[in-house]
Amino acid sequence: MGLHPDSLPEFPWDSLTPFIERASAHPDGIVNLSVGTPVDPTPAVVREALAAAADAPGYPTTHGTVALHEAIAAWFVRRRGVPGLDPKNILPTIGSKELVALLPGLLGLREGDVVVHPTAAYPTYDVGARLAGATPLPADAVADWAGNTSVKLVWVNSPSNPTGAVASREYLASVVKAARAIGAIVASDECYAELPWEEPFASEGVASILDPSVCAGSHEGLLAVYSLSKQSNLAGYRAAFTAGDPGVVARLLETRKHAGLIVPAPVQSAMVAALSDDTHVAAQREIYRARRSVLRTAIEVAGFRVDFSDAGLYLWATRGENCWQTIEFLADLGIIAAPGAFYGEAASNHVRIALTATDERIAAAAERLVKAR
Repeated sequence: MGLHPDSLPEFPWDSLTPFIERASAHPDGIVNLSVGTPVDPTPAVVREALAAAADAPGYPTTHGTVALHEAIAAWFVRRRGVPGLDPKNILPTIGSKELVALLPGLLGLREGDVVVHPTAAYPTYDVGARLAGATPLPADAVADWAGNTSVKLVWVNSPSNPTGAVASREYLASVVKAARAIGAIVASDECYAELPWEEPFASEGVASILDPSVCAGSHEGLLAVYSLSKQSNLAGYRAAFTAGDPGVVARLLETRKHAGLIVPAPVQSAMVAALSDDTHVAAQREIYRARRSVLRTAIEVAGFRVDFSDAGLYLWATRGENCWQTIEFLADLGIIAAPGAFYGEAASNHVRIALTATDERIAAAAERLVKAR
């Protein structure tokens, strides 16, 4: 894997520093809605499992425990409608961001290879391509890259970060078909799948790339990526996994064994507890639903339009102006959001407003927005 750090952009959140200082001067304090980091307690069932596994003097295995494989496979059946996964299909990862950033390199991509990602996208898709020396290609339409044999990896992200849009089964199936025709791998970032708000997704769920109706019953060339950070408030645990094509998983496993990329044993035990208990996930979803309702109402009263936002932890909002003007407007209210410019040129007129703040801070932001209308 060839690392090319000189080709990387500046870390985007650093550019928010002057706005954070400005917002911090608000007499009622700052409300920072720029980052989707959970603020609610880690569920007791997970903390108890972590504590029970704390005596872990030996090295854990890179491929994960049998109990973790079984929990992940059962979760895919129960929550995602994906049957038939076995240990060869599954690999735990140290959070999902490291996998996103390292995947092109772990797959052996290099100069001349192309990595496709959405036009409004999590910045790490672009960063991962650059780290490997490959070329990132922002594209939403399959026709923009279908038939291009330089394309080696295609990222899809549903529900989307930042927009909250959910991809249809038909769209995902078209991505799979086009990628297989050129021998490209499809990696599907599905980290917000347990947080659908709008119909039909609230009733039917969010489709996985591994859903038989999407992949024609075969996981060839496919990887689903999932994190427990959002559904279970486990961002601090760095608990995630990927699943799919056993051949691709085997390639990742071999490289990760050499590199020592191993999920700690107590965290693996905590993941089993989190994946086996749907009750805490449902409870957390309702907390976010209530915050979303309060914040969305206030944002719309303040003159914003909310686009997409069908699922996930963000409201994708615009005032019909450049995002930095909106960031300045919000900072004067003591509120910080993420400018759409962080997510690509296609997003430059939007801001991403996170639901990840306490009820009290969400209420404070809503009050300020309503007064500012």
